[in-house]
Amino acid sequence: MTAGYNQHARRWVQALFWAAALFALVMALLPHPPHFHGEPSDKVEHATAFATLGLLGTFAFPRLSWVRLLLGLSAFGALIEVAQAIPFIHRDSDPLDWIADTVACAVVLILLRWWIGRAR
Repeated sequence: MTAGYNQHARRWVQALFWAAALFALVMALLPHPPHFHGEPSDKVEHATAFATLGLLGTFAFPRLSWVRLLLGLSAFGALIEVAQAIPFIHRDSDPLDWIADTVACAVVLILLRWWIGRAR
């Protein structure tokens, strides 16, 4: 019964992960994305999105090594920056955004893996 519950919960977390990834992609490619309360900087928005993806990815794919998850999410961030460089999208591509994505994700993954390791 516990294994079935864990599998069911993991499917929900995987759905949340993919929904968050799709949301991040859409927000990154909208020509005029909505502004958030307090108007955080672009780097804060990137860091928040990829920290969230790292958190969800850790629980959605527990058998995936944190390095592979980091590499996959970093590649996703790079893909977003390449797509933002396409002129008709009307967005600005910035390599520092990709660095913010990768660093935020790495910090969350390292802290989560440390915390999970301590809990065992």
